[in-house]
Amino acid sequence: MPLSHEPELTMPTIEVNGVKLFYEDKGQGEETLVFSHGLLWSHKMFADQVEVLSKNYRVIAYDHRGQGQSEVKGPFDMDTVAADAAALIEKLELGKVHFAGLSMGGFVGMRLAARRPDLVKSLILLETSANAEPVENLPKYKTLNGIVKWLGVILPVANKVMPIMFAQSWLTDSANSSKIKLWKKELMGNKKPITGPVEGVIYRKGVEDELANITCPTMILVGDEDVATKPEKAKFIQMGISNSVLHVIPGAGHSSCIEKPDMVNQQILDWLKEKK
Repeated sequence: MPLSHEPELTMPTIEVNGVKLFYEDKGQGEETLVFSHGLLWSHKMFADQVEVLSKNYRVIAYDHRGQGQSEVKGPFDMDTVAADAAALIEKLELGKVHFAGLSMGGFVGMRLAARRPDLVKSLILLETSANAEPVENLPKYKTLNGIVKWLGVILPVANKVMPIMFAQSWLTDSANSSKIKLWKKELMGNKKPITGPVEGVIYRKGVEDELANITCPTMILVGDEDVATKPEKAKFIQMGISNSVLHVIPGAGHSSCIEKPDMVNQQILDWLKEKK
C-alpha cells in the first residue's frame, strides 16, 4: 500500500513515427508539459523540473531517437526528430501542450510550434538557437564525434564537452562536485551510435524564416554563461517571435535546468500560471 499521495510515475516506451521512444509520465492536471532534452543527454536532465512541476501538472519527459533509452534508428535530422515529437503528442492524446525544449529540444520545439500550432499551447525554449551550427564550431565538433565513433565518449572527450555544457562558474564551485561527477558519468554513458544524433544536430538547417510562424506565447531562457548557444542567439529568437519574452539565468551555462533548477522551476511555474 502506498504511503503517500504522490502521483504515480510511469516510464513506458511508445512506437511513433516508426521508432520506439522511451518516456516518463508523471503527475496529473488540466495542463500538460512535454520536456525535450539536449544532445548527449536524456529525459533525466529534467529530473528537478519533473519532481516540482508534476505536483500540479501532467509532465512528460522523453528521450529522442538514438539517445537515452529510446531506439537507435535513423534518420536523425531535426525535421524527423520534430515529427517524432508531434507523433508522441498525438498518440498519447495530450491535446495542446506546453512544450519545453533545451538546446536540441529547442530546435524541435521551434519546428513543432511553427509547423503544428494545433499541438502547442505555449513554447518554452532553454539555451537554444534558431540558426544553423556556426561554421567555426564544425571542425571541433566533427573531431570529437570522430573519436566517439571509434572509442565512445572517453574521458578526454567528456573533459572537452563538460565546459561546453556547463558554466565555468558552476564547474569550479566545489559545492557542485557531486553533481559534476554525476553528469560527467552520464555523459560517458553515451554509446558509439550517439554519433548519428550528433550529426543530426551539427548539420541542421536554420529555422530563422519559420520564427514568424510561431504564434503561441513563447518564453525563452538562457544562461548568462552559455558558450554553446550564446545569449545573443536567445535575443535573436525573441526578436523573431512576436509573442515572446526573454529571461537570462545568472550563473548558468548551456544546462540551466541542472545548474539553476530553482530559478528555472520558478520561471516555468510563473509562466504556467499566466497561461492557464
